[in-house]
Amino acid sequence: MTACAIEPSAGHEDGDGAGPAGCALSADGAYAARLASAGDSWFPERWTLDGPEPYAVPLPRNQPEEPGTEVQPMADGRVLIHRRVAGRHAFSLLYPTGPGTGEVPLGAVECPDVAARLRLLPPAPGGERAYALAVGRRSTAVWLVAGGPFGPEQLAELPGRCSGGVWLDPTGRLLALDRETGGRTKAVVVDLERGGEVSPLLQIAADSDDRLLLADHDSGLLIVRSDAPSPGQGRLGWGVLGSTLPVRFPECLRLRDCAVTPFAIQPGQVLTPESCAVALRVDGPAGSWVAVWRPAERRVHHLPAPEGWLAGTGLWTPDGMLRLPYATEVVPCGVAQLSPPAAAVPEPGAAPPPCPQPGREPGQETGREADARIAGTTAAPGHPPEPEPEPEWVAEPAPPAPSAPRPVPLQQAPLGRLVTN
Repeated sequence: MTACAIEPSAGHEDGDGAGPAGCALSADGAYAARLASAGDSWFPERWTLDGPEPYAVPLPRNQPEEPGTEVQPMADGRVLIHRRVAGRHAFSLLYPTGPGTGEVPLGAVECPDVAARLRLLPPAPGGERAYALAVGRRSTAVWLVAGGPFGPEQLAELPGRCSGGVWLDPTGRLLALDRETGGRTKAVVVDLERGGEVSPLLQIAADSDDRLLLADHDSGLLIVRSDAPSPGQGRLGWGVLGSTLPVRFPECLRLRDCAVTPFAIQPGQVLTPESCAVALRVDGPAGSWVAVWRPAERRVHHLPAPEGWLAGTGLWTPDGMLRLPYATEVVPCGVAQLSPPAAAVPEPGAAPPPCPQPGREPGQETGREADARIAGTTAAPGHPPEPEPEPEWVAEPAPPAPSAPRPVPLQQAPLGRLVTN
């Protein structure tokens, strides 16, 4: 039974969202979209970021939007809007028309399952299509909501409740989701061109919750969160798609009394995942700020966030500049550019630099790795041999339970060749 069903194009009625959905960047970083406030009301706003100076274009309609309305920029500059309309999920494309705003209704999705929740997935590569995830009591559906020939179309349905959403390839075919079944959450891959065929992606331990947070197409770098190294406590780790080496969980990414959330990976670092800079949002008692970390280093660089930063939003340029959108009363549409310290190049034979460990307790171990296999048995073609992990980071993995399922190497799955290239 599907989680939701198609409905005809809907009108513009009030939704029932709980709060502003934040800011979304297009896959190529050329546009951004958000709900901006005007007193007590909200309206969509598109930002253009690829010109000499960023600028915003308001896209108000005849009535204010509900704060839970989602917006997402498309590659052609139009903005996809997702509204709740009398229990249905209505989708339209907004675009500026001189002094006004044009709108192209795309249709609506109705969820008979009253417990179902539908949200937009992160912008897909290419920016010509947009997708949504409908999560019901027992199953999850993936919908194409913009870019299709006939309006919203259900592409896949998975048993279990799914969250997350990370694109694994530059064509928008392979989608990684975090699926909860049997009380455990594991990352899986959904092939949208093979009828929603599902393959395991990540299993660090039989009894761990393993989620995929970010992936980079150029280098194959994956950022994960798992409680395998510390039961009951999710930790950030990294690995390489198609590699046989274990996922590593650097101790320097554990910050006491702080939540650390990765939000962007530096692109263009082909075949060198260890050199990719990863942007982190850090939320602590003193507020939110930006941090930068590279897998090759055992330290985190902390940087002040610009005033009015749209927290958790930003993108890297291939040459290592971090661009952070912000909005203040003085500058309603701005982009701050941060140049973090360059990657350290250790001298031959030199010991790695010490890692700051604000969360370390006396007697606590300095680091661990869990022996995880990221859906692959050989490195991707052209990838250089990866260095052996340092001894103090290695922990012997617990053997899986006899009945525990093992992840399927992507090379043995129909979609594996596309993932590992």
